[in-house]
Amino acid sequence: MRLRFPLVLSCALLLAACAPAPQRTSTVRSRDVDPLILISFDGFRADYLDRRLTPTLAALAVDGVRAEAMKPAFPTLTFPNHYTLVTGLYPDHHGIVNNRMTDPVSGAHFVYNDPQTIADPAWWGGEPLWVSVEKQGRHAATMFWPGSNVAIGGVRPSQWLPFNGKMTPQQRVDQLLQWIDRPPAQRPIFCTLYFEQVDHAGHEQGPDSREVDAALRDVDDALAHLVDGLQQRHLFEHTNLVLVADHGMTATAHDRVIYLDDLIDLDDVDVVNYGILTGINPNQGRSAAVAATLLAAHAPMHCWRKSEVPARLHYGKSARVPALLCLADDGWIITSHAQAATRTHFSLGEHGYDNDDPAMRALFVAHGPAFKQGLVVPEFDNVDVYPLLAHLLRIKPRPNDGDFRVVAPMLRKAH
Repeated sequence: MRLRFPLVLSCALLLAACAPAPQRTSTVRSRDVDPLILISFDGFRADYLDRRLTPTLAALAVDGVRAEAMKPAFPTLTFPNHYTLVTGLYPDHHGIVNNRMTDPVSGAHFVYNDPQTIADPAWWGGEPLWVSVEKQGRHAATMFWPGSNVAIGGVRPSQWLPFNGKMTPQQRVDQLLQWIDRPPAQRPIFCTLYFEQVDHAGHEQGPDSREVDAALRDVDDALAHLVDGLQQRHLFEHTNLVLVADHGMTATAHDRVIYLDDLIDLDDVDVVNYGILTGINPNQGRSAAVAATLLAAHAPMHCWRKSEVPARLHYGKSARVPALLCLADDGWIITSHAQAATRTHFSLGEHGYDNDDPAMRALFVAHGPAFKQGLVVPEFDNVDVYPLLAHLLRIKPRPNDGDFRVVAPMLRKAH
């Protein structure tokens, strides 16, 4: 049973170049909404699909819709982009502007891996899809999606779990299938899955490592387990799957490090965060001097006042964005000598760079009764995923930055 789906669709993969893909007979039910499962493979760069290590994912792409790439929102970080995917809002508009940030009014700190700080609903703007689903009388179930453990607008998904990195990909799928097995009145119509293994391997050993290849195989095995479970329940042909990543990954090196304290006196500033996108608030009376130094610095990075961030990045309006921003060039990291001395491991892969950087491009694949077969679409922005999902769930979308017209050609006209 485990290999039946990948083998059948692998044949389609071989034949796709030789013959037009057959059109699927409509299975959309007129009286109900087909279940929708949104799956995130954190750090799955768009071109990882070309490594031929993910046969189940490749088969879904051949039998459904694949984007040449999906462009993440800026900054190309995990929490901002996951929340953008389920709200359709740029980080500037939903408020999760970084994995680490400080609220200038309350002085509160947000740290992505601190359960206490992220649990405060005040950080989370907009209305994620699971909240809309619950408000409209249906049920949602989320597996570790950033923000889904927070009572946003006083609402959580019907089923959710706090993040547990020790839970294997297979166990996560099993839990989701248990939720799907609930009686019809309690069964979720919208589900999410989250897998961080590819991202972690990319950080630890770099995007071209054997560890990333192994992680790709592992998450594809979990995907095959999900497909098999849906088939056993006779749900596969009635379920829409949307498979995405939040960002890509690029290689770093020990000799590509920018030390901020080699450029400015750190006593003159509050550094909100280091890394790829470094946020800096100068102390009173030091703004002009610090800005002048950083904007003129001859270093492999670009620095801006927040009011001068390029419009194409849709970033810099939120009060949570620091006054000065420095963005490292591809493969470079910004830190300080003291900060570097505290690190016990150097990441050989990173993200957070300019979203025009090809290495930041993310995966997008969609499969199910709503989608055309054998279609490859051009790159599009990830804010456009939200109106697509809202359409599939037949809910009224909240105000968002996406454009349904971009994703509408993916859908069969019968839907």
